[in-house]
Amino acid sequence: MAVSDGELVQMFEHVLKLSRVDSTQSVAVLKSHYSNPRTVRAATEAAQRLGAKVYAVELPSFNAPVAMGNDMTAYCGDTALTGNLAAQRALEAADLVIDTMMLLHSPEQEQILKTGTRILLAVEPPEVLARMLPSEADKVRVLAAEQMLKAARSMTVRSKAGSDFRAPLGQYPAVTEYGFADEPGRWDHWPSGFLFTWPNEDSAEGVLVLDVGDIVLPFKNYCRERITLEIDKGFITGIYGGFEAQYLREYMAYFKDPEVYGISHIGWGLQPRAQWTAMGLHDKNDGMCMDARAFYGNFLFSTGPNTEVGGKRKTPCHLDIPLRNCDIYLDDQAVVLLGDVVAPAASLVR
Repeated sequence: MAVSDGELVQMFEHVLKLSRVDSTQSVAVLKSHYSNPRTVRAATEAAQRLGAKVYAVELPSFNAPVAMGNDMTAYCGDTALTGNLAAQRALEAADLVIDTMMLLHSPEQEQILKTGTRILLAVEPPEVLARMLPSEADKVRVLAAEQMLKAARSMTVRSKAGSDFRAPLGQYPAVTEYGFADEPGRWDHWPSGFLFTWPNEDSAEGVLVLDVGDIVLPFKNYCRERITLEIDKGFITGIYGGFEAQYLREYMAYFKDPEVYGISHIGWGLQPRAQWTAMGLHDKNDGMCMDARAFYGNFLFSTGPNTEVGGKRKTPCHLDIPLRNCDIYLDDQAVVLLGDVVAPAASLVR
């Protein structure tokens, strides 16, 4: 059902309070012509209601020549902020940036965060924002899982479809997303509710099988057939199956960059209000499909860049692939079995 403008403002007030916005804070709303105007208005009004000093930074759109789609994750790296130092400084001056245009995976975003500025990305449709309105309970759930992930030295993933994957851990930090930006230098995304890390460089190995019903983003497709990925020394070395495997092979090959085959972040979904089925009810240009990334008990893995945690792979091709019905182990401890979270979030209220 549709969300009214008044409800949207109230929701933004709620999230900005969780993000510690008050009369001592300055808030920059980052926008472009493709930003949802209702989101921009609601974010601005909510910040004003909380007494914050609010200003807008509007940038022209950026269209990479090799980008093939409108999805905000279909091209990573350069953005409209690239090379625009004056605009970057304006964003660094804020306590919180509400990003309605998408800076993710850009070096400029990392520089802004290093100044202590917080960033909250909000690009999903208002109805999705409403269904996955974040709460303190979301933070508790995700941080409980983070403690296990930070202590682990390996992640193993298996499934009845044939996945058998192992990744040594420890080189890169664990990253959490719970829907609000409440600490200096924190980036988060409303809506979300998951966590992830990166395998040690050149170490992930095994097989990952995309089963019927699994999702490939940014294609925003449910798989109709199995796709098998062979992985060696941290890179995809083979993509096997039928038509959908061929489609995936040719898409990745289009970028003519060996780095696109690198395994990027790996983790699992912890948002019970996110739904595996939701993607089928939206147009492909309706946001980023955060339901698919966050639904409870998924195994989410990605390919391509790792610059956001200090890695060297800056590549424009980034795939997020959530799998269902997997078993996920940290060292010898099961955290997800057959797509259901069993530790530690299983002990928390869903």
